[in-house]
Amino acid sequence: MIIRRRFLDGIQNGTVTLAFRRWRRPSVKSGGTLLTAAGLLHIGNVGIVAIEEISNADAKRAGYDDRESLADELNERTEGEVYRIELGRLEPDPRVALRERRADKSELQTLIGRLENLDSRADDGPWTRRVLEIIASHPAVRAGDLCAMMGQEKLPFKLNVRKLKALGLTESLEVGYRLSPRGVALLDRLRRGVQDE
Repeated sequence: MIIRRRFLDGIQNGTVTLAFRRWRRPSVKSGGTLLTAAGLLHIGNVGIVAIEEISNADAKRAGYDDRESLADELNERTEGEVYRIELGRLEPDPRVALRERRADKSELQTLIGRLENLDSRADDGPWTRRVLEIIASHPAVRAGDLCAMMGQEKLPFKLNVRKLKALGLTESLEVGYRLSPRGVALLDRLRRGVQDE
């Protein structure tokens, strides 16, 4: 579920507490969470609703001027059911704190194991260290240029960077990426050798 910036602003200031989507199947579930550009959003109840049951008050809680403008947007697609999603509290993105936290020797060893696991499941062979090296050498460079350096299509490359971001090793910039302090420490450890110390 993608939430546009204007709705994220409303979620942050407390004016947007509902969302409506037309889906073949929901991409969020009741009681779950959603990682957004504004942080980790808690999801309340998710259920099917008829468009006719949506009130003006519901539309305003979803960030729309009125029920008609929300209905018009929902009717741009015809396949699937309309879902009403209750939006809960917004917490800071846990990856931000993670990437700033200094990893000790034990945690670095655990991260190396996580990278080895990602590499072992890759169809194209090991990739994690190569991506870290490329980002370290080329911060703030477009993903399209970085993926060419990897000899990889853009979408798989970006998915791999997201996996590293989830471990707190990279961070997205307005253009491209850079290694987080945690990523720098891990790459330094990899360069020195796991057994070194």
